[in-house]
Amino acid sequence: MSEKPSVLVLGGCGFIGRNLITYLVENDLSQQIRVIDKTPPQMAWLNAKQMKAFESEKVEFCSANLINLNSCKNAFAPHPATDRNWDLIINCAAETRPNQTDAVYKEGILKLSINCANEASHIKAKRFVELSSGCVNSSEKIPLKEDCKYEPWTAVAKQKLKVEKELDTMEDLSFTVVRLPVTYGFGDKRYLMPRILIAAIYKYLNETMKLLWNDSMRLSTVHVDDVCAAIWQLASSPKAHRQIYNVADDGESTQGSISDILADIFSINIDYFGIVMSNLTKLSLSDTVSEINDKHMAPWADICQQNGINNTPLTPYLDEEQLYHKHLNLDNSKLKEFGYQLKHPKLSRDLVKAIVDDYVEQKLFPKSLAL
Repeated sequence: MSEKPSVLVLGGCGFIGRNLITYLVENDLSQQIRVIDKTPPQMAWLNAKQMKAFESEKVEFCSANLINLNSCKNAFAPHPATDRNWDLIINCAAETRPNQTDAVYKEGILKLSINCANEASHIKAKRFVELSSGCVNSSEKIPLKEDCKYEPWTAVAKQKLKVEKELDTMEDLSFTVVRLPVTYGFGDKRYLMPRILIAAIYKYLNETMKLLWNDSMRLSTVHVDDVCAAIWQLASSPKAHRQIYNVADDGESTQGSISDILADIFSINIDYFGIVMSNLTKLSLSDTVSEINDKHMAPWADICQQNGINNTPLTPYLDEEQLYHKHLNLDNSKLKEFGYQLKHPKLSRDLVKAIVDDYVEQKLFPKSLAL
């Protein structure tokens, strides 16, 4: 592209969206950026760096419900200053709240994404990037490539795979699909953050944190900085036209390697129930989840109160899908063959501690547990 592209970021106030806006602004990559979200930036718990990016003169915020067709069309309207259509559309929007009905996920993922893809095709966007889920199957021994057999095991992944299938039928649309594993970084609330919070709670309780299954369960990871940089390179490249990419690091992360980092940060002991004992929970998983949440939620409220935190978006609440014995194990060789070089090849103590410290600075995470 001879001039800097205009970029439309859907769901731009969410975890990945906010980091993408920051990446685009700080690296001066785009001519204009429009952020679409139902939540305004002022209510999205942005940190200071992210808020500064959103205040850039290049960034325009518009509130829209992308499930509604008219609202979606308005979101895609040309920029008023230039009256030119958007070059790159990045879809970070999706219904990801836990424990919703299939109908809610279908509307908030499948319908939303197809509405946006149709509009991208209508305005002849140079590229439509769809953020998808890496939970397409479970494989312990062999990392999954993009063309693996599909057996999705989360409600989000099931709908995202349907989106991918629909995109493939849109012959006039230039799209790229990015499949994500456990993504971590500033602003994460749902991926790695519940594990971080629970580890902090066990520091407060002065108890051993005992986890279901064992330490070898695969949990592929990636830093959100790499997600943003990879999205940009893929969106800008003809090679990524109508392609799917796993965006994951080289760390071969497991429940054990992640827990070891948390044990180090919070000075706690970790233990596991093992496969046999954990399998017994399958008989009444909803009861098990309720017991786990009951154990964590009350202490979390006490700690927050003791630290003067009256309102925080962070919660140790877990849903059933987060306790499944499923291996999230993605092969990133296609991304590396494309030419992407990872900024953070492996999850580390310093990278996790930086997330905690950022939330402490915002007064959203108890300072007493981060010392």
